[in-house]
Amino acid sequence: MHIIRHYEHVAPGLQGAVFALGNFDGVHLGHQQVIAQARALADEMGAPLGLLVFEPHPQQYFFPDKPFFRLTPFRAKAHKLERLGVDILAALPFDETLATKQAPEFVLDVLVDGLHVCHVVAGYDFRFGKGRGGDAAALGYMGMMEGFGVTIVDEVKNGGETYSSTRIRELLHEGKVREAGQMLGDWWKVETQIQKGDQRGRTIGFPTANLPLDDHVEPALGVYAVRIEIQDGPEKGIYDGVANIGRRPTFDKTDVLLEVHIFDFDADIYGCHAGVSLIGYIREERKFDGLDALKAQIAKDSETARHILKDAPEKP
Repeated sequence: MHIIRHYEHVAPGLQGAVFALGNFDGVHLGHQQVIAQARALADEMGAPLGLLVFEPHPQQYFFPDKPFFRLTPFRAKAHKLERLGVDILAALPFDETLATKQAPEFVLDVLVDGLHVCHVVAGYDFRFGKGRGGDAAALGYMGMMEGFGVTIVDEVKNGGETYSSTRIRELLHEGKVREAGQMLGDWWKVETQIQKGDQRGRTIGFPTANLPLDDHVEPALGVYAVRIEIQDGPEKGIYDGVANIGRRPTFDKTDVLLEVHIFDFDADIYGCHAGVSLIGYIREERKFDGLDALKAQIAKDSETARHILKDAPEKP
């Protein structure tokens, strides 16, 4: 998959693609419907499949002090899109220049003169241009004027509920990881680099791999049954485990950290990239009176996690 960071001076071999437009946070099943329609059109036209997103997400640009909200940081999103068969990922820097472009300027500068799109596909709620001034109808009209095709994908529902990144965030905040996964089409995961922590877990017989949440949305704090995929290094593979996402009040910590105890595992994986999938929510985080009480609870949580994971499908 080719990644484009700027729309000016796009290589000729990457021009003339069918582009799906949107932020695609989470790349949930509604997003995948948009991408699938773009894929079908690209195959029919013999053109590459492209996808246009903004980095950072426009909300991060306009509201920099708000808590992290993204379901998939850029690296994780790129991996998922590549698996879906996207040929070109145009990840344009969302800055003052883009933020102040009026809708017609965006179409002419980015889509026509920059990417030379032959067709674009967008969801029914796609907005673009300064103040979100352009909508699906405006995109269709401008496409007709400028000579490229436009396909608008209707609302996609899961039963009676619309697939929505906002709804998935709500489910994660409630600890409903299976329901969130059913909208995503896969288990929601934290993907980042394993860091060296206090190594306190080793002293109580439950060593952990520590992963900062970085720019991921913060799910319900507490204990989860998880699968961890170590993505590089000699221990590369997928393992079962139990994890705590929280502030570790027993040790008077306040920052939020994901700590994973991997079952039947003892190897140095510091610095490796990993993806931790949340499979089942076990309990809320709480403070314990001492290490013995904490050890007993971790042992109990581990058994609960093993039971959940034994019957958990590969996808929710």
